[in-house]
Amino acid sequence: MPGNPAQPMQRVLHAMRKVPEITVYFWIIKLLTTAMGEVTSDYLAHLLDPVVAVALAGIGLVIALILQFLVRRYVAWIYWLTIVMVAVFGTMVADVLHVGFGIPYIVSTALFLVALAIIFATWYISEKTLSIHSIYTRRREIFYWATVMATFALGTATGDMTASTLNLGYFASGVLFAVLIAVPALAYWLFGLNEIVAFWLAYILTRPLGASFADWIGRPQGMSGLGLGTGSVSLILTILIIAFVGYLTVTHKDSKDSKGEQQ
Repeated sequence: MPGNPAQPMQRVLHAMRKVPEITVYFWIIKLLTTAMGEVTSDYLAHLLDPVVAVALAGIGLVIALILQFLVRRYVAWIYWLTIVMVAVFGTMVADVLHVGFGIPYIVSTALFLVALAIIFATWYISEKTLSIHSIYTRRREIFYWATVMATFALGTATGDMTASTLNLGYFASGVLFAVLIAVPALAYWLFGLNEIVAFWLAYILTRPLGASFADWIGRPQGMSGLGLGTGSVSLILTILIIAFVGYLTVTHKDSKDSKGEQQ
C-alpha cells in the first residue's frame, strides 16, 4: 500500500522543531534551571553591583537567544543555555521592580500575569495554536520565547509574594506550589484536561516551585532558609544541569518522536 503522503512532510516539520520532546528529563532540567536562576541571581546581585549584574545577565541572554535563533533545529546545550539565561535575567527583572522601584510583589505578579495573557492571546490569534510541538517557524519561536520569559518573571514574583507578602516562608511556599503543580497533571490524566492547557499551567508553576525550594536551601536561617549559601547551591545546581544536558546531548532522549525515530 502506498504510504501516507503527509508523513514525509510531518517528518520534515518534526526535524525543524526548535524545542525538546516533553519527557521526564524536560521537567527535571526545567525545575533545576528555575532553582538555579533564582539563587544565581541573588548571588550575583550581592557579589556585583546590581546594575552590572543585570547588564551581564542581559548580555548573556541576548547571546543565548542569538545562538538559539541561528540554529535550524533543536540543540540541547543551546536550548537549555537560553533557558538558564532567561531564568537568571527573569529573576533579576522581577527583583528590580520590587527592590529598585518599590513595586509590591502582588502588583508585579498581576502585571506579569496580564503580560503573559496578552502574549498567549496574540500568539493564538496569529498562529491558531499554543502547542510547543509546532515551534518550527521563526514567528512561533519568537512567541515561544516571549512566553517563556513572561512565565519566569511571573513565577519569580509569585514565589516571592507567597514567601514574603503572605508570610508563608520559602519551604511552605515550595510545598504549596508542589501541590498546585499536581493539579494540572491530575486533571490531564484523570479528567482529560487539554494537554496544551495542562502543559502551560505546569510550566508556569515550575518556576515558583523550584525557586522557593532553592531559596529555602540557600538563604540564611534568619530569612527562613537553611543557610547553605546561594553561591554553593548555584554551583551544585549548575553541575546537575550540565550533567543532565550532557546526557541528553549524547543519548538524544529528548529529540525523538513517539516511534523512537530521531529528529
